Amino acid sequence: MNLLHAAVLGALQGFAEVLPISSSAHLILVPWLLNWPESGLTFDVALHLGTFLALSLYFWRDIIEMTVSFFDALASRRVNTPARRLPFLIIAATVPAAVVGKLFEHQVEAVFRSNPLLIASFLVGFGLLLGAVDLFGRKRLILDEITPTSALTIGLMQCLALIPGVSRSGITITAGLMLGFTRESAARFSFLMSLPIVAGAALLKTVHLFKHGIPVGEGLPMLVGIIFSAVTGYASVAFLLRFVQKRSLSPFVWYRVVVGVALMIAILSGFKA
Repeated sequence: MNLLHAAVLGALQGFAEVLPISSSAHLILVPWLLNWPESGLTFDVALHLGTFLALSLYFWRDIIEMTVSFFDALASRRVNTPARRLPFLIIAATVPAAVVGKLFEHQVEAVFRSNPLLIASFLVGFGLLLGAVDLFGRKRLILDEITPTSALTIGLMQCLALIPGVSRSGITITAGLMLGFTRESAARFSFLMSLPIVAGAALLKTVHLFKHGIPVGEGLPMLVGIIFSAVTGYASVAFLLRFVQKRSLSPFVWYRVVVGVALMIAILSGFKA
């Protein structure tokens, strides 16, 4: 992989992982459209590490507070405050996607990665679902009001993010809005619950990479990918959390629909075989 490919894909990962537009779809479709080679394991590690760095840097205060609250709850054997409950709710919400991802990740990739038309369809379909719940959802509940049932429901919905085109942040924000949470609360919980998932994925892929070694010439592109993914990811988190305080998610819905439909037309017209 050359440095330009690494920079473009790293930036795509940073933007699309955080925004509700599906990073997996973009990382599959853009190289497919441009006839770029597969990125491989080394670059997967770079993308996950970059995203994890971005989220950790942005939410470092939240991470410290949740860690303190977690051990405080264990010591006191009480989860009688929102701060003490939140770490356990995030763990509960993370478990379904972690289990499903471990069991079915390779099967899902085998089915969907080679089917751009299906990926484009999911971009459109789940984009429209996001638009519907954003338009009709009550948007009254705040993060302190989240319950175990709500957290587990969002966690179960996150399992769908294994499918390229669905979007991890998109489906979890959609679930939060369906349950009546404000856009900001839904987005914040989505990002906080993604931390263990992204960290776990980065760790597993890093261990696998070290077992096989970094291929010759891949070290610098890997570093470039990490940097671009981290910088754009941090900027995207900051942007989205400010954006949803005052505006609807309709720009992201329109983006998904326009891109998805354009891809369908291109594929069905024979632009790409």
